[in-house]
Amino acid sequence: MFHLFSDLDVSTLILLGLALLFVLFYEAINGFHDTANAVATVIYTKALKEKLAVLMASIFNFLGVLLGGLSVAYAIVHLLPTDLLLNVSSGRGLAMIFSILLAAIIWNLGTWYLGIPASSSHTLIGSIIGVALANAFLTDTSIIDALNIPKMLEIFLSLILSPIVGLVLAGLMIWVLRKIWTRKKSGKKRERIFMTPEQREKLYGKKKPPFWIRIMLIVSAAGVSFSHGANDGQKGIGLLMLVLMGVAPAGFIVNMNASTYNIMNTRNAINNIEEYFVTHQQTLNVVIDKQPMLNTEIPITELNQYHCDYANSFTTINIAKSLFHNLTSYDTLSVNQRSQARRILICLSDTVAHFAKQPELPNRDKKYLNSLKDNLLETVEYAPIWIIISVASALAIGTMIGWRRVAITIGEKIGKKGMTYAQGVSAQVTTALSIGIASYTGMPVSTTQVLSSSVAGTMLVDGGGIQSKTVRSIALTWVLTLPISILLSASLFWLAQMLI
Repeated sequence: MFHLFSDLDVSTLILLGLALLFVLFYEAINGFHDTANAVATVIYTKALKEKLAVLMASIFNFLGVLLGGLSVAYAIVHLLPTDLLLNVSSGRGLAMIFSILLAAIIWNLGTWYLGIPASSSHTLIGSIIGVALANAFLTDTSIIDALNIPKMLEIFLSLILSPIVGLVLAGLMIWVLRKIWTRKKSGKKRERIFMTPEQREKLYGKKKPPFWIRIMLIVSAAGVSFSHGANDGQKGIGLLMLVLMGVAPAGFIVNMNASTYNIMNTRNAINNIEEYFVTHQQTLNVVIDKQPMLNTEIPITELNQYHCDYANSFTTINIAKSLFHNLTSYDTLSVNQRSQARRILICLSDTVAHFAKQPELPNRDKKYLNSLKDNLLETVEYAPIWIIISVASALAIGTMIGWRRVAITIGEKIGKKGMTYAQGVSAQVTTALSIGIASYTGMPVSTTQVLSSSVAGTMLVDGGGIQSKTVRSIALTWVLTLPISILLSASLFWLAQMLI
């Protein structure tokens, strides 16, 4: 592993190590900032004691990072255009990373101290946008080229819709439970799920929820923790890969440990994509709204001038074929060629993904193209196991401290009345499923916002309403997080450039 850093000087190595520690510190803050999402309901419904609930959340956060894949991690990486990532110098790359991290840490710590459930996802994404825009301003380049606009809009849509989905689905679930669960004659026994812990203790003298309700609460809380790890933990992995690709591209811009078999899969995918595009060239031309494309070639020496465009699909394929012809190891490529290999593969995968989304394509073809896309990115969308374990450990350790402030807000200050068992289960099941689906589809969403809105949804439908003051604070923070993190990271990056 250490040979991947051999071309860096001592000062860059020190700064790189510091940047990696900053990422892990950010992930630890994410852990204790967002732990309340999983433990608030089980603690306030007396399903688990505090220490046991936090330990459980820590374990399942760890497992979520390990088993959650990398789709969300690379949604974060691809928020910055590939050209920007490849062309930035080590000094500027470090300035970018430190500005992103400091902005995210400052806002996360501030909202945690005030006990406001703020979104770590909003903060991180806003910070990335801020440095990208500041870099465009300082280098006098186009704002359109400063960001991966389609990916940014896709992420924004998921961040906006996910709290609404949580609010509606959790409210619907508690409504269905209220309508269906108490229909039978044994209604009094079934009504226990709609009690608060205080009501149960007053009526039955028991502090803990009924056994089967307790199991539902614990399992759904574990699901929230696992989903949180799979989504938010991946953001930490994406940040670490951004650091390594920006500062040590020679060792990390592609997977230097990729086997000959992995590279062969990529080469076969390129050939299969070419075959498919040739066969469906008429449809492809309609999709990209261009005249029939020429099967042109471009010299490897001119790769730096190549512009990725759907209309250049066959040119992209020819470049990829040239780069991967008889290639058995990335060690045989120069650093520049490795960077261009990444650039070309991502460009081609974007073209394939765009084509696969067309409604007129049969589902069989869509599945085929998506499988080819996965093979294309096998050696560029990766993360070394030491990075995954480091992020998982940082998130798990952070989970075990500092959770109480935000948990009090979620458990006591959203609804006008105490949280019932049914409300806890509904909010947690909705959150676990929503975040789990988002992680599977590669969308970074906010666990904090989904759970908070889910709790609010249950309170609106079956809890006597919500506390307007708390909800206003949460909503205001939700609105302000993105612009403040953009301004904060942009200002920090500008200051860093002035000092360099």
